[in-house]
Amino acid sequence: MTHKIYPSARERILEVWEYTEEKWGEDQADRYVAGLVAELDKISKSRHRWKPVGEEGFSGVYFAKYRHHFVFFRELSDGVLGVIAVLHEVMDLPKRLIEEAERNDSGSGGGQ
Repeated sequence: MTHKIYPSARERILEVWEYTEEKWGEDQADRYVAGLVAELDKISKSRHRWKPVGEEGFSGVYFAKYRHHFVFFRELSDGVLGVIAVLHEVMDLPKRLIEEAERNDSGSGGGQ
């Protein structure tokens, strides 16, 4: 199974890189984001890593954790893993997940 990264999730990954680069340098930022992308590959190949989101209104949405970030995704009709959000562990996850879903639904379209 391959993965598609929605635009809002792609923006968050870029923000993660920028923050990490500012705090710990370019090499660390590259390693962290490369690890995050590698985790997406692992998630897409291994359903036992999928945990369902328990919030009402998010049927069919799953998450997995990579270090300090939660990756939220769903299986698309073509069998592709659709990454809808990448959120830091200290965020208000339910609120931010709703915001990210609204951003994805507002026609920002596209993906990987």
